Amino acid sequence: MTENKVIKQIKGLDIAKFRELGLVIFIIILSLAVQIRNPRFLTLENLNDMLTNTAILGILAVGMMLVIITRGIDLSVGSTIALSGMITALTVSTYPDMNPILAVLLGTLIGLVCGSVVGLLISKVGILPIIASLGFMNIFRGLTFMTSGGKWISAHQMPVSFKAIATSKVLGINTLIVIAIVTYIVAYYFINHTRTGRQIYAVGSNPESAKISGINTDKILWMVYAIMGALSGLAGVLWVSKFASAQGDTAEGYVMNVIAACVLGGVSISGGSGKISGIILGTLLLGILNNALPLMLVSPFWQNAIQGFIILIAVLVNALVKRNITKQNLMRRKI
Repeated sequence: MTENKVIKQIKGLDIAKFRELGLVIFIIILSLAVQIRNPRFLTLENLNDMLTNTAILGILAVGMMLVIITRGIDLSVGSTIALSGMITALTVSTYPDMNPILAVLLGTLIGLVCGSVVGLLISKVGILPIIASLGFMNIFRGLTFMTSGGKWISAHQMPVSFKAIATSKVLGINTLIVIAIVTYIVAYYFINHTRTGRQIYAVGSNPESAKISGINTDKILWMVYAIMGALSGLAGVLWVSKFASAQGDTAEGYVMNVIAACVLGGVSISGGSGKISGIILGTLLLGILNNALPLMLVSPFWQNAIQGFIILIAVLVNALVKRNITKQNLMRRKI
Protein backbone atom coordinates (compact mmCIF):
# COMPACT_ATOMS: atom_id res chain seq x y z
CA MET A 1 0.00 0.00 0.00
CA THR A 2 1.45 3.39 -1.01
CA GLU A 3 1.97 6.29 1.39
CA ASN A 4 -0.73 8.37 -0.32
CA LYS A 5 -3.29 5.62 0.16
CA VAL A 6 -2.43 5.31 3.83
CA ILE A 7 -2.78 9.07 4.31
CA LYS A 8 -6.08 9.04 2.44
CA GLN A 9 -7.50 6.31 4.66
CA ILE A 10 -6.31 8.08 7.83
CA LYS A 11 -7.88 11.37 6.73
CA GLY A 12 -11.15 9.67 5.85
CA LEU A 13 -11.16 7.97 9.25
CA ASP A 14 -10.49 11.29 11.02
CA ILE A 15 -13.43 12.92 9.25
CA ALA A 16 -15.70 9.99 10.12
CA LYS A 17 -14.64 10.21 13.75
CA PHE A 18 -15.23 13.96 13.73
CA ARG A 19 -18.75 13.41 12.39
CA GLU A 20 -19.50 10.81 15.07
CA LEU A 21 -18.03 13.07 17.75
CA GLY A 22 -20.34 15.84 16.59
CA LEU A 23 -23.29 13.46 16.86
CA VAL A 24 -22.26 12.48 20.39
CA ILE A 25 -22.01 16.13 21.40
CA PHE A 26 -25.43 16.85 19.90
CA ILE A 27 -26.95 13.91 21.80
CA ILE A 28 -25.43 15.13 25.07
CA ILE A 29 -26.66 18.70 24.54
CA LEU A 30 -30.11 17.46 23.57
CA SER A 31 -30.29 15.18 26.61
CA LEU A 32 -29.27 17.96 28.98
CA ALA A 33 -31.80 20.34 27.43
CA VAL A 34 -34.59 17.79 27.85
CA GLN A 35 -33.47 17.04 31.41
CA ILE A 36 -33.72 20.72 32.30
CA ARG A 37 -37.23 20.79 30.86
CA ASN A 38 -38.29 17.49 32.42
CA PRO A 39 -36.21 16.00 35.30
CA ARG A 40 -37.69 12.54 34.66
CA PHE A 41 -35.80 12.13 31.39
CA LEU A 42 -32.44 10.91 32.74
CA THR A 43 -33.92 8.61 35.38
CA LEU A 44 -32.90 4.95 35.17
CA GLU A 45 -36.49 3.89 34.60
CA ASN A 46 -36.99 6.23 31.65
CA LEU A 47 -33.60 5.42 30.11
CA ASN A 48 -34.38 1.70 30.34
CA ASP A 49 -37.76 2.25 28.67
CA MET A 50 -36.15 4.34 25.94
CA LEU A 51 -33.48 1.73 25.16
CA THR A 52 -36.08 -1.05 25.21
CA ASN A 53 -38.31 0.84 22.79
CA THR A 54 -35.34 1.53 20.52
CA ALA A 55 -33.87 -1.99 20.51
CA ILE A 56 -35.95 -3.29 17.59
CA LEU A 57 -35.06 -0.24 15.51
CA GLY A 58 -31.38 -0.83 16.31
CA ILE A 59 -31.55 -4.44 15.16
CA LEU A 60 -33.14 -3.46 11.86
CA ALA A 61 -30.63 -0.64 11.30
CA VAL A 62 -27.81 -3.20 11.15
CA GLY A 63 -29.38 -4.99 8.20
CA MET A 64 -30.34 -1.77 6.43
CA MET A 65 -26.79 -0.47 6.81
CA LEU A 66 -25.43 -3.49 4.92
CA VAL A 67 -28.04 -3.02 2.19
CA ILE A 68 -27.35 0.71 1.79
CA ILE A 69 -23.58 0.13 1.74
CA THR A 70 -24.11 -1.92 -1.44
CA ARG A 71 -26.02 1.04 -2.96
CA GLY A 72 -29.37 -0.64 -2.36
CA ILE A 73 -32.53 -0.09 -0.36
CA ASP A 74 -35.13 -2.44 1.11
CA LEU A 75 -38.64 -1.02 1.42
CA SER A 76 -40.18 -4.39 2.33
CA VAL A 77 -38.89 -4.35 5.92
CA GLY A 78 -42.18 -3.34 7.54
CA SER A 79 -44.17 -5.91 5.57
CA THR A 80 -41.66 -8.65 6.44
CA ILE A 81 -42.02 -7.73 10.12
CA ALA A 82 -45.80 -7.99 9.81
CA LEU A 83 -45.75 -11.32 7.94
CA SER A 84 -43.23 -13.05 10.21
CA GLY A 85 -44.92 -11.66 13.30
CA MET A 86 -48.37 -12.76 12.17
CA ILE A 87 -47.34 -16.32 11.22
CA THR A 88 -45.43 -16.71 14.48
CA ALA A 89 -48.37 -15.35 16.49
CA LEU A 90 -50.78 -17.73 14.77
CA THR A 91 -48.41 -20.63 15.44
CA VAL A 92 -47.94 -19.94 19.16
CA SER A 93 -51.67 -19.35 19.62
CA THR A 94 -52.32 -22.77 18.09
CA TYR A 95 -49.47 -24.46 19.97
CA PRO A 96 -49.25 -22.57 23.30
CA ASP A 97 -46.62 -24.97 24.66
CA MET A 98 -44.18 -24.08 21.89
CA ASN A 99 -40.73 -23.15 23.12
CA PRO A 100 -40.16 -19.36 22.75
CA ILE A 101 -36.76 -20.02 21.17
CA LEU A 102 -38.45 -22.04 18.44
CA ALA A 103 -40.89 -19.17 17.90
CA VAL A 104 -37.96 -16.77 17.46
CA LEU A 105 -36.27 -19.16 15.02
CA LEU A 106 -39.53 -19.57 13.08
CA GLY A 107 -39.97 -15.82 12.63
CA THR A 108 -36.31 -15.38 11.68
CA LEU A 109 -36.59 -18.19 9.09
CA ILE A 110 -39.68 -16.60 7.54
CA GLY A 111 -37.85 -13.30 7.29
CA LEU A 112 -34.82 -15.04 5.79
CA VAL A 113 -36.99 -16.54 3.04
CA CYS A 114 -38.57 -13.15 2.32
CA GLY A 115 -35.21 -11.39 2.15
CA SER A 116 -33.71 -14.15 0.00
CA VAL A 117 -36.47 -13.81 -2.58
CA VAL A 118 -35.98 -10.06 -2.79
CA GLY A 119 -32.22 -10.55 -3.01
CA LEU A 120 -32.53 -13.07 -5.84
CA LEU A 121 -34.54 -10.69 -7.99
CA ILE A 122 -32.02 -7.91 -7.41
CA SER A 123 -28.83 -9.95 -7.80
CA LYS A 124 -29.81 -12.46 -10.49
CA VAL A 125 -32.61 -10.79 -12.47
CA GLY A 126 -31.13 -7.32 -12.18
CA ILE A 127 -34.25 -5.50 -10.99
CA LEU A 128 -33.55 -2.21 -9.25
CA PRO A 129 -33.62 -2.59 -5.44
CA ILE A 130 -36.25 0.11 -4.95
CA ILE A 131 -38.58 -1.54 -7.50
CA ALA A 132 -38.09 -5.12 -6.27
CA SER A 133 -38.51 -4.23 -2.60
CA LEU A 134 -41.48 -1.96 -3.34
CA GLY A 135 -43.25 -4.80 -5.15
CA PHE A 136 -42.58 -7.30 -2.37
CA MET A 137 -43.59 -4.74 0.22
CA ASN A 138 -47.12 -5.02 -1.13
CA ILE A 139 -46.91 -8.78 -1.71
CA PHE A 140 -45.78 -9.52 1.86
CA ARG A 141 -48.38 -7.15 3.28
CA GLY A 142 -51.07 -8.89 1.24
CA LEU A 143 -49.87 -12.31 2.42
CA THR A 144 -50.12 -11.06 6.00
CA PHE A 145 -53.80 -10.21 5.57
CA MET A 146 -54.44 -13.48 3.70
CA THR A 147 -52.72 -15.54 6.40
CA SER A 148 -54.73 -13.92 9.18
CA GLY A 149 -57.97 -13.75 7.24
CA GLY A 150 -58.08 -10.04 7.97
CA LYS A 151 -58.20 -10.68 11.72
CA TRP A 152 -55.67 -9.83 14.40
CA ILE A 153 -54.16 -11.86 17.20
CA SER A 154 -54.66 -10.30 20.63
CA ALA A 155 -52.76 -10.69 23.89
CA HIS A 156 -55.10 -13.26 25.43
CA GLN A 157 -54.53 -15.58 22.45
CA MET A 158 -50.78 -15.66 23.02
CA PRO A 159 -49.13 -17.81 25.71
CA VAL A 160 -47.42 -16.07 28.61
CA SER A 161 -44.08 -17.63 27.66
CA PHE A 162 -44.19 -15.96 24.24
CA LYS A 163 -45.08 -12.52 25.61
CA ALA A 164 -42.27 -12.92 28.14
CA ILE A 165 -39.69 -12.78 25.33
CA ALA A 166 -39.91 -8.99 25.32
CA THR A 167 -40.42 -8.50 29.05
CA SER A 168 -37.87 -10.94 30.48
CA LYS A 169 -34.38 -9.90 31.57
CA VAL A 170 -30.86 -11.26 31.24
CA LEU A 171 -28.54 -10.20 34.08
CA GLY A 172 -31.00 -7.44 34.91
CA ILE A 173 -31.10 -6.12 31.33
CA ASN A 174 -34.21 -6.36 29.16
CA THR A 175 -33.97 -9.18 26.63
CA LEU A 176 -34.63 -6.85 23.68
CA ILE A 177 -31.62 -4.74 24.63
CA VAL A 178 -29.47 -7.87 25.04
CA ILE A 179 -30.48 -9.14 21.58
CA ALA A 180 -29.67 -5.74 20.07
CA ILE A 181 -26.23 -5.70 21.75
CA VAL A 182 -25.45 -9.22 20.52
CA THR A 183 -26.56 -8.21 17.01
CA TYR A 184 -24.20 -5.22 17.08
CA ILE A 185 -21.27 -7.31 18.30
CA VAL A 186 -21.76 -10.00 15.64
CA ALA A 187 -22.23 -7.39 12.91
CA TYR A 188 -19.13 -5.48 14.01
CA TYR A 189 -16.97 -8.59 13.83
CA PHE A 190 -18.53 -9.63 10.52
CA ILE A 191 -17.96 -6.39 8.62
CA ASN A 192 -14.57 -5.54 10.15
CA HIS A 193 -12.83 -8.88 10.58
CA THR A 194 -14.09 -11.14 7.78
CA ARG A 195 -13.30 -11.20 4.10
CA THR A 196 -16.97 -11.18 3.17
CA GLY A 197 -17.53 -8.07 5.28
CA ARG A 198 -14.79 -6.22 3.42
CA GLN A 199 -16.24 -7.39 0.11
CA ILE A 200 -19.56 -5.75 0.98
CA TYR A 201 -17.80 -2.39 1.19
CA ALA A 202 -15.91 -3.11 -2.03
CA VAL A 203 -19.15 -3.84 -3.91
CA GLY A 204 -20.70 -0.62 -2.62
CA SER A 205 -17.65 1.52 -3.37
CA ASN A 206 -17.15 0.35 -6.94
CA PRO A 207 -19.24 -2.60 -8.23
CA GLU A 208 -17.37 -2.83 -11.54
CA SER A 209 -13.94 -2.94 -9.92
CA ALA A 210 -15.18 -5.44 -7.34
CA LYS A 211 -16.39 -7.77 -10.09
CA ILE A 212 -13.13 -7.44 -12.01
CA SER A 213 -11.13 -8.25 -8.86
CA GLY A 214 -12.96 -11.57 -8.57
CA ILE A 215 -15.65 -10.73 -6.01
CA ASN A 216 -18.94 -12.52 -6.58
CA THR A 217 -21.11 -9.41 -6.50
CA ASP A 218 -24.32 -11.38 -7.08
CA LYS A 219 -23.68 -13.46 -3.97
CA ILE A 220 -22.88 -10.38 -1.91
CA LEU A 221 -26.06 -8.61 -3.00
CA TRP A 222 -28.20 -11.67 -2.32
CA MET A 223 -26.58 -12.11 1.09
CA VAL A 224 -27.18 -8.58 2.39
CA TYR A 225 -30.88 -8.75 1.51
CA ALA A 226 -31.11 -12.20 3.10
CA ILE A 227 -29.55 -10.79 6.27
CA MET A 228 -31.95 -7.85 6.17
CA GLY A 229 -34.85 -10.28 5.83
CA ALA A 230 -33.65 -12.48 8.69
CA LEU A 231 -33.29 -9.48 11.01
CA SER A 232 -36.73 -8.27 9.93
CA GLY A 233 -38.16 -11.69 10.77
CA LEU A 234 -36.49 -11.58 14.17
CA ALA A 235 -37.83 -8.06 14.70
CA GLY A 236 -41.31 -9.29 13.76
CA VAL A 237 -41.32 -11.83 16.58
CA LEU A 238 -39.95 -9.31 19.07
CA TRP A 239 -42.48 -6.71 17.93
CA VAL A 240 -45.47 -9.01 18.39
CA SER A 241 -44.15 -10.20 21.74
CA LYS A 242 -43.54 -6.63 22.94
CA PHE A 243 -46.91 -5.22 21.93
CA ALA A 244 -48.77 -8.53 22.49
CA SER A 245 -50.65 -7.98 19.26
CA ALA A 246 -50.29 -9.12 15.64
CA GLN A 247 -52.14 -7.10 13.00
CA GLY A 248 -52.11 -6.80 9.24
CA ASP A 249 -50.83 -3.23 9.37
CA THR A 250 -48.06 -3.92 11.88
CA ALA A 251 -44.94 -1.77 11.31
CA GLU A 252 -46.51 0.00 8.34
CA GLY A 253 -44.19 2.84 7.33
CA TYR A 254 -41.60 1.78 9.90
CA VAL A 255 -38.97 1.32 7.21
CA MET A 256 -38.55 5.09 7.06
CA ASN A 257 -37.43 5.11 10.70
CA VAL A 258 -34.87 2.41 9.91
CA ILE A 259 -33.49 4.35 6.96
CA ALA A 260 -33.45 7.52 9.06
CA ALA A 261 -31.39 5.80 11.77
CA CYS A 262 -28.81 4.79 9.14
CA VAL A 263 -28.68 8.25 7.56
CA LEU A 264 -28.32 9.93 10.95
CA GLY A 265 -25.50 7.49 11.70
CA GLY A 266 -23.53 8.56 8.65
CA VAL A 267 -24.31 5.66 6.29
CA SER A 268 -23.89 7.05 2.77
CA ILE A 269 -26.93 6.58 0.54
CA SER A 270 -24.57 6.40 -2.44
CA GLY A 271 -22.97 3.30 -0.90
CA GLY A 272 -19.53 2.24 0.20
CA SER A 273 -19.45 3.69 3.72
CA GLY A 274 -21.09 3.10 7.08
CA LYS A 275 -20.07 2.03 10.58
CA ILE A 276 -21.71 0.15 13.43
CA SER A 277 -20.82 2.92 15.86
CA GLY A 278 -22.56 5.39 13.57
CA ILE A 279 -25.87 3.54 13.38
CA ILE A 280 -25.80 3.02 17.16
CA LEU A 281 -25.62 6.80 17.56
CA GLY A 282 -28.25 7.36 14.88
CA THR A 283 -30.62 4.89 16.49
CA LEU A 284 -29.97 6.39 19.92
CA LEU A 285 -30.72 9.89 18.63
CA LEU A 286 -34.04 8.77 17.14
CA GLY A 287 -34.86 6.98 20.39
CA ILE A 288 -34.13 10.15 22.37
CA LEU A 289 -36.31 12.23 20.06
CA ASN A 290 -39.21 9.77 20.25
CA ASN A 291 -38.93 9.72 24.03
CA ALA A 292 -38.07 13.35 24.73
CA LEU A 293 -40.51 15.23 22.53
CA PRO A 294 -43.61 13.84 24.30
CA LEU A 295 -41.97 14.53 27.68
CA MET A 296 -41.46 18.13 26.59
CA LEU A 297 -45.16 18.28 25.68
CA VAL A 298 -44.33 18.97 22.03
CA SER A 299 -47.40 18.64 19.80
CA PRO A 300 -47.54 15.35 17.84
CA PHE A 301 -47.92 17.44 14.69
CA TRP A 302 -44.55 19.09 15.37
CA GLN A 303 -42.77 15.88 16.38
CA ASN A 304 -42.56 14.53 12.83
CA ALA A 305 -41.50 17.93 11.51
CA ILE A 306 -38.69 18.21 14.06
CA GLN A 307 -37.45 14.68 13.33
CA GLY A 308 -37.54 15.39 9.60
CA PHE A 309 -35.58 18.62 10.07
CA ILE A 310 -32.87 16.84 12.05
CA ILE A 311 -32.64 14.06 9.45
CA LEU A 312 -32.31 16.67 6.70
CA ILE A 313 -29.44 18.34 8.57
CA ALA A 314 -27.75 14.93 8.93
CA VAL A 315 -28.03 14.31 5.17
CA LEU A 316 -26.53 17.72 4.43
CA VAL A 317 -23.65 17.09 6.85
CA ASN A 318 -22.99 13.68 5.27
CA ALA A 319 -22.97 15.27 1.82
CA LEU A 320 -20.52 17.95 2.91
CA VAL A 321 -18.25 15.39 4.57
CA LYS A 322 -18.23 13.20 1.46
CA ARG A 323 -17.50 16.22 -0.75
CA ASN A 324 -14.59 17.13 1.49
CA ILE A 325 -13.18 13.60 1.30
CA THR A 326 -13.52 13.62 -2.51
CA LYS A 327 -11.67 16.93 -2.78
CA GLN A 328 -8.86 15.65 -0.56
CA ASN A 329 -8.54 12.50 -2.67
CA LEU A 330 -8.37 14.53 -5.90
CA MET A 331 -5.71 16.83 -4.44
CA ARG A 332 -3.56 13.87 -3.36
CA ARG A 333 -3.84 12.25 -6.78
CA LYS A 334 -2.55 15.45 -8.37
CA ILE A 335 0.33 15.48 -5.90
